[in-house]
Amino acid sequence: MQYDEFGFIIDEWVEEPAPASGEAPPSEPHVPIRVQFPEAGSNYLGGASDGWEYRTAFAGSRLAYAYEMVRQFLQEEGYGDVPLPETAADLKLFKKSRVPQLQLFAERGYIHNPVKILFPNDPLQRNTLILCIYNEKEPNHLLRFHGLA
Repeated sequence: MQYDEFGFIIDEWVEEPAPASGEAPPSEPHVPIRVQFPEAGSNYLGGASDGWEYRTAFAGSRLAYAYEMVRQFLQEEGYGDVPLPETAADLKLFKKSRVPQLQLFAERGYIHNPVKILFPNDPLQRNTLILCIYNEKEPNHLLRFHGLA
């Protein structure tokens, strides 16, 4: 037995056993949503897609944690170039009051094509964010994104 300078045992390299026949290695590499949008009726990473809109929710013990999860997810799925608020405090500025009034946008949250980060209407879900990503490859995408088509 040999020890390193910190007193830990130095083990010789041990080859890991091959996976059991029932375990299959991942068949395909991860393809971001922006490259291959989820098909209608499919569930992808906990969210649902209708072929035009992918919708999922992120919840954390604090809004800042949920927002960081959203930012990381967007980065991994190919939307790292979409401008987003710098912090969760900045994101909260886009949260509109629930007082009924004339509103330009019906949604409560941050909107920048092709992404919407929305706040739920339920006050019990105060640390939850709803992420909506829209398929940019659909015909009349921009009009549909803004609810005009």
